[in-house]
Amino acid sequence: MLIIRYLGLQDYDVTWQAMQTFNQQRGAKTPDELWIVEHSPVYTLGLNGKREHLLNTGSIPIINSDRGGQVTYHGPGQLVVYTLLDIKRLNLNVRQLVTVLEQAVIRTLAEYGIVAIAQAEAPGVYVNNSKIASIGLRIKRNCSYHGLSLNNNMDLRPFDYINTCGYSDLKVTQLSALGVEVSSEQLADTVIKALTSTLSS
Repeated sequence: MLIIRYLGLQDYDVTWQAMQTFNQQRGAKTPDELWIVEHSPVYTLGLNGKREHLLNTGSIPIINSDRGGQVTYHGPGQLVVYTLLDIKRLNLNVRQLVTVLEQAVIRTLAEYGIVAIAQAEAPGVYVNNSKIASIGLRIKRNCSYHGLSLNNNMDLRPFDYINTCGYSDLKVTQLSALGVEVSSEQLADTVIKALTSTLSS
C-alpha cells in the first residue's frame, strides 16, 4: 500500500520535521507514503554541504538539512516529491532507490517529449547538460525520507547565487524553458504514475 499526500505550499522546515517524526514513529507495517509539496523560497545544505558554495544568497533563508548532497534551492513552481519508503521491505539499497527516482523523472519527462539522462557521478536528471531534477535522501532504520525535486515553472535566478550541488559551472533548466506548460498537479500525477510503476517493476 502506498499513500499519496498533497501538501500544497509549505515551509521547508515544517515538512522536514514532519518527515523526521513520521520516520521515527513508523513501524514494520506502516504503509509507505509519497508527499507532494512545493516550498517557499529556501536554500538547503545537505550533510556534505559546504557554505563556500553559498555565494550571494541575500534574504532567502538557508537551512542545514540532514539529506545527502550539497546545496540546492527550492521555491514555488518546483515540484518536490518526498519518498517515505521502507527500502528493506522493497528490497532496495540506497543506490537502487536513487536510480528508481532518476528513472521515474526520465520517464515523466519522456511523456512530455523531453529526452533526459542520469549521470552516475552526479545524481539527478539532466537535459542538454543542464540539471532539471535533484535527488537527496536520508536513510534511517532502513527507511528513506527526503526525495526528489523537479523544476517545472519557477524563478531560476536564485540558482545563480549558489554553486548548485557543489558545481560552479552547473546550469539548471525547467520544463517551461523547454516549451512544456503543465500544472504542478498534472506533473505530480505523471511523476507518481512513473514512480509507482518503477517501484513495482
